[in-house]
Amino acid sequence: MWRWLHPYAKPETVYHLLGRWLPWVAGTATLMLAAGMVWGLAFAPADYQQGDSYRIIFVHVPTAMLSMSLYVGLALSALIGRVWQLKMADWALSAIAPVGLTFTFISLVTGAIWGKPMWGTWWEWDARLTSQLILLFLYIGVLALYHAFSDNRSGAKAAGILAMVGVINIPIIRYSVEWWNTLHQGSTLTVFERPPMANSMLVPLLVSILGFSLLAASLIFQRMRNEILRQELRRPWVKQELAELATQQPAMKEQS
Repeated sequence: MWRWLHPYAKPETVYHLLGRWLPWVAGTATLMLAAGMVWGLAFAPADYQQGDSYRIIFVHVPTAMLSMSLYVGLALSALIGRVWQLKMADWALSAIAPVGLTFTFISLVTGAIWGKPMWGTWWEWDARLTSQLILLFLYIGVLALYHAFSDNRSGAKAAGILAMVGVINIPIIRYSVEWWNTLHQGSTLTVFERPPMANSMLVPLLVSILGFSLLAASLIFQRMRNEILRQELRRPWVKQELAELATQQPAMKEQS
């Protein structure tokens, strides 16, 4: 495990690697999101029961899935940071948490918008919604703990412990509709069963999920690069990098 992680323990290496990937990931995310949104919102057929109101699924489902997936990534980063004492894992935790928080918030808002015409209420304290709200608070707690200490290592350790403990909420969210009688419908996508929806709806949904996933990755890449610069600000390579950026900006302005 250490041999695999060792090349990525050097901040300068990770910074430049993410910089090479970022334009491609962000560009592909833009194309996938544009295709998924236009396809799903404008060209996919209306649902025979929910009509056009179901179209919020093309935003709600991807953000809800990513809110859980990103938290698992958060917990894994915390575990690696604690077991192998890799500072890059701690910095990854701080990069993932705000993105996961944003996606969780969007999933709750879009779920409320979807729930109003379907259930007749914006909010209901059922198992799925309540556990998703707890996930939002877990993200907030991780961020608060990370920035609550003057010592970065202490903040990362406290935030990492909360992230690892809070991961128990993920299976609760996932299986809440099966364990309890809830208003929330069952999972739209499952691993071992074909989704109960037509391909004309399923394909744009999958494109949207891919687009949102790449968007999350690009945001995390950029935040990770910013965190590396912040943490390594006094390193010679960072000073050189900032000096090169400063010289590039006037040249870009002259070209424009």
